[in-house]
Amino acid sequence: MLINQKLIPFLYNIHRNGIRLIGWFFFTDAVEKLFEIEKIKLSKETLRNWLIKEGLRERQRRRKKYRQWRERKHCFGERVQLDGSHHPWFEDRGPECVLEGYIDNATSNKYGQFYKYEGTMPAFDSLKRYIKRNGIPHSIYLDKHSTYKSTKKPIIEDQLNNRKFLSQFERAAKELGIIVSHANSPQAKGRIESSFRTDQDRLLKEMRLRNISTIKEANKFLKSYWPRHNKRFTVNPLKEDKMHRPVPKSMDLDAILCRKTEHFLRNDFTIAHNKRLYQILNKTVGKKLMVEERINGAVYIIYNGVRLKYKKITAMPLKEKSKSAFKLRKVYRPSSKHPWRNASINRLMIEKGHLQKKKVNEELILTNV
Repeated sequence: MLINQKLIPFLYNIHRNGIRLIGWFFFTDAVEKLFEIEKIKLSKETLRNWLIKEGLRERQRRRKKYRQWRERKHCFGERVQLDGSHHPWFEDRGPECVLEGYIDNATSNKYGQFYKYEGTMPAFDSLKRYIKRNGIPHSIYLDKHSTYKSTKKPIIEDQLNNRKFLSQFERAAKELGIIVSHANSPQAKGRIESSFRTDQDRLLKEMRLRNISTIKEANKFLKSYWPRHNKRFTVNPLKEDKMHRPVPKSMDLDAILCRKTEHFLRNDFTIAHNKRLYQILNKTVGKKLMVEERINGAVYIIYNGVRLKYKKITAMPLKEKSKSAFKLRKVYRPSSKHPWRNASINRLMIEKGHLQKKKVNEELILTNV
């Protein structure tokens, strides 16, 4: 399709839902949207020069920053970068949320889900969905957020015994056979950071076009968005080998991707967990029990791989107060003629006489001097 000067005003005034379409996008994705919606085909440089000439966009000069090039991994699934992007994804249309994103280092294949916050349970849920979609990756590269790395500091005894504390996510990854490594800076995981910048531009505006304002609507839209995104940005790996492992039939992902806490069983067959008491109904159990909090909100108490029966104790029974009345004991006071009183008086008189003799002796010594 040929573009002439008569078409320029038309491009400037394209409206969708009362908001300018061109003003939303950068040049690359703006020309894609023009072709997708209006079937107008032109290059990004042509559009860029038109907008700069009319004063709708300013010419920007970017200072080049030195970055050391890092070679991609060779195989799909060899390393996956994981991070959470905090951004006003719904702008002023909906609540704040986090995009839990995954990107493959070898192919730039992207996947993600929206959640209310960045934490252990959203990380477990997103990893479960990723594994069902692609398989178990060989390694995961992420930052030192408290969700992914334990903040507990080892003491001297732990260091001598080479004991390391694991976060819930690290523990689950170890059970799945996933190698976890942590980045020391945002620049070290630049691939996922750069991908988030693309999402904060393209994905945000796609959701704006569709007036998406809830997490549920956004996750539903992502099912159709990621295939189109990966078709546009995914590259071929250096090797065709795939390092994602299928999930074994004997493996229960829900039993691994959950929050596990160990507790000691009390003498009354109860355990305390999250300020709540649970009464164990099984009669033969050990001293240490494991409490599992699943992604769906279910709570299981496990001993040697077996689920135990229990019930929640909503309120502690009140102890009955003792009804026995206190008897007042009669205080015995001896009379003035009692030997105990006489002995005390005699001792007092002897002490006073001794003090008087001592005083007289001191006065005589002073007089003689």
